[in-house]
Amino acid sequence: MPTHEAPVDVLIIGTGVSGLIAAREIQRGGRSVLLLDKGRGLGGRLASRRIGAATFDHGAQFITTRDARFEGILKQGAEAGIMKEWCQGFSAAADGHTRWRGQPAMTAFAKYLAQGLEVRMEKQVVALRRSGDRYSVETSTGDFYTASAVLLTPPVPQSLALLTSGEIELDPAMRTRLEAIQYECCLAVMAVLKGPSLIPPPGGLVPASGPVSWIADNQLKGISAEPAVTIHASQEFSLAHWDDDRMESGRMLLEASRPWLGAEVVSYQVHGWRYSKPLQVDANPCALLQASPPLVMAGDAFAGPRVEGAALSGFASAETLLARLSRP
Repeated sequence: MPTHEAPVDVLIIGTGVSGLIAAREIQRGGRSVLLLDKGRGLGGRLASRRIGAATFDHGAQFITTRDARFEGILKQGAEAGIMKEWCQGFSAAADGHTRWRGQPAMTAFAKYLAQGLEVRMEKQVVALRRSGDRYSVETSTGDFYTASAVLLTPPVPQSLALLTSGEIELDPAMRTRLEAIQYECCLAVMAVLKGPSLIPPPGGLVPASGPVSWIADNQLKGISAEPAVTIHASQEFSLAHWDDDRMESGRMLLEASRPWLGAEVVSYQVHGWRYSKPLQVDANPCALLQASPPLVMAGDAFAGPRVEGAALSGFASAETLLARLSRP
């Protein structure tokens, strides 16, 4: 049955790193917050999957940080047993910066960030509308939510589509700025192997050329009980084959990865990341779209294309929303 939930101070659409970090900060600031996500699992690109006894990180492969606040959260996660140091680089010229991985896999970090938060999964938002001094949100299942402020964290094109469906007008200069943000797409192959791969320790490799931009050994990484590799295709290959049969595209990527496989492929699956990484990053860490009632957009397109960039955008959007909500 469709529901009308009680109003909250801040409604956050999306449970990627930006949304989860912002929700933690907003709740810590004394405001009520609710997160909605269309998926079945938290974390966005902090994505893991199992095929039999094999485990794969098939989205973000690791996390690095330079920011003290975010580093503190990662270290707290390590103390809680859900984050672990993978390595400090993937060649002899390691840069000394820790590459963190989730324990047992990347989704563990998203679940850790979501502790104590109110989250509704499988709630695809189809319309966002302004209603007086509040916002109302409708989902594909006919559920309605209202809030004093909204934070949008999906990829920018998806967020703009929500605004259009709800007839929320933006300043023309802001709309032009946001419409200029484009993303890379990425085809990801998850392959179970019959034996160990030829990828050297610590288990990650960036080929110098060709259709493969990244290949990782999940067993060497420490997350898979069986030999299992994750392959990320280049932007050029992904774009050229986005609409092709996924299993055929996966076969082509496995063939291109043959020098590093070293063993027969038992089975494989292919996932498409339509918005894998922003090609442009906005100059600001978040975007204030409406001042009253507050409407903010955040994500890795605002503070940088890495996981840390999404986190920094989450911090900035929380500060913006808390400041706006404290005004008379």
